[in-house]
Amino acid sequence: MSGHSKWHNIQKTKGAQDAKRAAAFTKIAKEMYVAVKEGGGSTDPSYNSRLATVITKAKAANMPNDNIKRVLEKAANAGSGDSYESITYEGYGPSGIAVIVETMTDSRNRTAGNVRHHFDKYGGKMGAAGCVSWNFSKKGVLVIDNEDGDYEEDNVMMDAMDCGADDFEADGDCFTIYTDPDDFNAVADALTKKGYTFVSAQIEMVPGEYKKLDNPDDITNMEKMLDIFEDDDDVQNVWHNWDRD
Repeated sequence: MSGHSKWHNIQKTKGAQDAKRAAAFTKIAKEMYVAVKEGGGSTDPSYNSRLATVITKAKAANMPNDNIKRVLEKAANAGSGDSYESITYEGYGPSGIAVIVETMTDSRNRTAGNVRHHFDKYGGKMGAAGCVSWNFSKKGVLVIDNEDGDYEEDNVMMDAMDCGADDFEADGDCFTIYTDPDDFNAVADALTKKGYTFVSAQIEMVPGEYKKLDNPDDITNMEKMLDIFEDDDDVQNVWHNWDRD
């Protein structure tokens, strides 16, 4: 889960996830169940593009291959995911920060009530569908860590473009590669074959513009709001336009 694709910001929001790895894997497993269901029961990522996307995300999150295999076997044999549906909520955090909350739930009433409560508790407000999503674009986002300086920026950029990426961004010690959502799996596979590994790989809602918070109380409340969303079992992803740099 991240606010936008800058890896330094992703690291800040994923810090809690790293301490709760099992919970993060559970959410990815839920996505796999639904992907298998919506793919007609297929557990072959070659014929199930949504599943291929989730598996790429799982590997970037360091989910062990044995875990992935067990989840897929369970999904194929037990019809898992039949009761889940995907629902997206939109709203505002402190000082009008735009927030999109993607959920996967077996109880609309429970999830809607919890999401509304999370917004309200920390100075935000849940809004109507479309109230903030107009400022976001769906993109495939692949992040490569270069903290050790193993990669040359120009080489990574050329490889990314050769593999079909739409855009490339160097930000400190990481590289962010953007793709059309429909090209995400092909670009990820091509870069993997070139020897690259990702610290984050998923379809994201990327804001067109970002907003800073200056008031310490707003910053604290926004942090707490993101934390409570992360801890909610029904919440899969949270996207926002808070510039935390």
